[in-house]
Amino acid sequence: MLVTGTDTEVGKTVVTAAITAAAQAAGLRVAVVKPGQTGTAGGEPGDVDVVNRLAAPLTGRTLASFPDPLAPLAAARVADLPPLELYTAVDAVREEADKHDLVLVEGAGGLLVPMGLRPSGEPWTMADLAVSLGAPAVVVARAGLGTLNHTALTLEALDRRAVPAGVVIGAWPSSPELVHWSNLTDLVPNLLGAVPDGAGAIDPGVFRRSAPGWLTPALHGVLDDWRVWAEESS
Repeated sequence: MLVTGTDTEVGKTVVTAAITAAAQAAGLRVAVVKPGQTGTAGGEPGDVDVVNRLAAPLTGRTLASFPDPLAPLAAARVADLPPLELYTAVDAVREEADKHDLVLVEGAGGLLVPMGLRPSGEPWTMADLAVSLGAPAVVVARAGLGTLNHTALTLEALDRRAVPAGVVIGAWPSSPELVHWSNLTDLVPNLLGAVPDGAGAIDPGVFRRSAPGWLTPALHGVLDDWRVWAEESS
């Protein structure tokens, strides 16, 4: 399963951790794979490090790292490092799929960000990886203004490639406003979860216990009624 987003900084890593925690609570063996990690020059924890801290997957792997905070292909070029090849990523994910019940592959930025190169020398994206793997996708979206257009565009791009997809709100505000409730109503037909804003900063034990309540059964959670959830969140 691929975890992509409508944009950068929408909460993909915390959503990946939440799905990991919910799946492991359901008894699944989970691996998390990050094909391309960028922005490593400052020494901050990478996305897999964050997922490890919050959810402790059975396996966590980063396939390629680049110092500059750019799209992975651009970051490889700027650093004069070899770009990640598509079938290297495909093989790595399939290797983990042989040993785990669920493999989560977290992208970088949005769905069509250039991740690396094909053997032909053409760029590949997370959409290409989903097609190559025959994997479904989770689209992490914002709660606020602008999310409907960005989410619809991402879902349409996946649908054109016959990639099944659903949506998780990456940071549901503690004090939602009219725009958030309106967006929620429009997103519900595709919605698979909503992670509270700031969830990545809570105690890992609390995170793991809480995660199933943020996600629907399609993502191994227990959230089964958005009306009840909305009443409890208001």
